[in-house]
Amino acid sequence: MSSMVTRPEAAQPAEALAHFQQLLRFETDCWDVHHAISQGRQDFVLLDVRGEALFAAGHIAGAINLPHARINAEALAALPETGLFVVYCAGPHCNATEKAAIKIAGLGQPVKKMIGGVVGWLHEGFALQGEEMEPE
Repeated sequence: MSSMVTRPEAAQPAEALAHFQQLLRFETDCWDVHHAISQGRQDFVLLDVRGEALFAAGHIAGAINLPHARINAEALAALPETGLFVVYCAGPHCNATEKAAIKIAGLGQPVKKMIGGVVGWLHEGFALQGEEMEPE
């Protein structure tokens, strides 16, 4: 008797390899973002795509607040040019990153989602900055 884990059948190794390699082209994680920032190797624009009040209450140091509803060509043109936007929101229960990524990619710009968002960031033990946190 098979379990819900083995139904449906797992992909063949070559298919799994292609899938997971492709996935990393669309996503990054909190640890890699933190490492890049802490090592002075931030070669991307980190966008917090939540609302202004949530950003003010606590955000990742170095992030720029651009709520997903306000993303347009003019707003992106005003940001530093690095070749890649990395977007994050509250966490896995929030789809603002997908909404932001759709807009950014639709404007012809490369974009990755930081999986985990603020929840993942805090879960990893990293600090936030903001009005209710430490001063910037």
